[in-house]
Amino acid sequence: MKKETEYKKIASHEAHKGEFDKCLLLYSGGLDTSTMLKWIQDEYNCEVVTLTLDLGQTADNLEEIRQKALKYGATDAIIYDAKKEFAELCVEAITQNAAYQGGYALGCPLGRVVISQVAAKIAADYGCQVVAHGATGKGNDQVRFESYITTLNPELKIIAPVREWSMGRDEQIDFCKKHGIEVLQTKEKPYSYDENMWANTGEGGEIENPELIPPIQDILKWCNTPQQAPDETEILKIGFIQGKPVSINGVDTNIEDLIPAVNTIGAKHGVGYFHLIEDRLIGLKVRGIYENPAAHILIEAHKNLEQLVSTREENEFKISIDTKWSYLCYAAKYFDPVMENIRAFTKEQNLKVTGEVTVRLYKGKCEVVALTSPHSLFDENLATFNKSAHFNQNASAGFIELWNLAQKTAYQMKFKK
Repeated sequence: MKKETEYKKIASHEAHKGEFDKCLLLYSGGLDTSTMLKWIQDEYNCEVVTLTLDLGQTADNLEEIRQKALKYGATDAIIYDAKKEFAELCVEAITQNAAYQGGYALGCPLGRVVISQVAAKIAADYGCQVVAHGATGKGNDQVRFESYITTLNPELKIIAPVREWSMGRDEQIDFCKKHGIEVLQTKEKPYSYDENMWANTGEGGEIENPELIPPIQDILKWCNTPQQAPDETEILKIGFIQGKPVSINGVDTNIEDLIPAVNTIGAKHGVGYFHLIEDRLIGLKVRGIYENPAAHILIEAHKNLEQLVSTREENEFKISIDTKWSYLCYAAKYFDPVMENIRAFTKEQNLKVTGEVTVRLYKGKCEVVALTSPHSLFDENLATFNKSAHFNQNASAGFIELWNLAQKTAYQMKFKK
């Protein structure tokens, strides 16, 4: 096939032809990795083992994906249940009130951390010298996979076929058709999805161009639109212990079951999907549609509970810490030492984030309407507007005089004649 620009390998971690005989392919069974499975065998003349992770995605039939990999030439096809590991990583995202540039709860970046950890382990177990991923040369995931895998095991090399072959989506669809490879994408409906229990990310087609209005009803896989959502509100009570969600409506639930359950409830009410203009690591502006109902609900609940039990100074500082963690997680820096320092602060801060948060869901809106905690800093005797002997109002005027002293002095000096 003709290439517009010949791809030249310059990084030390990129594998070359003839340097390896066994490759681990991170395999979803979608368009990119289905194309890759055939292409790697032809281009590199090597044995291919596929690895597919169960991260709680709902659209995939994992056994069908395994059989598909074997059908098209994989010597082994591994399905790895990583739901528990991934759910615990989502708890970290909750305690960090994770969001990137708005409503993006970092579903893809978090997934890449777990996938890379498992890939490094499986590659060693199966004697694979190389790991292949399906990320493009324009995206973030190439940075995440290659940074993480070579950090976790510097002996591993990488190949990135989508970056190497310079095929667009249409050419890939034609390639698969030519070789009899079954894929869901068509030229008429070119959307691609990346799904795990924390988020479903939609890209392609009208989503790409911010001048176009995406046909949201054709794109959403989890969520109702607000127009489709029920006409009745629903009250949801989330229990937290030290920042971790542990119950729904008073029923104790482990985290790998709690997240999908909240997803279902939130999606029904059209809560937690976002159109987002996103700054990628390599400098591109892109748009995606992100469905993360559980993430949105749980983070809103956690954030409000955290504010209730913390001082203003703690809350202001935590905002900066949360933003830094989110940007570093997005930017393929999950294993950077500063993240350990951020995690240490957040763990200590969340020791008191225990209680119950009541959330009201209605037609795309998530409202935190009530909170209770044994560590609440709210004191009704102090805060009430009714008469209270616990608050000395005589002290207020003196406080105001001193509080305003710097502002008043500076203003008078500025306009002094």
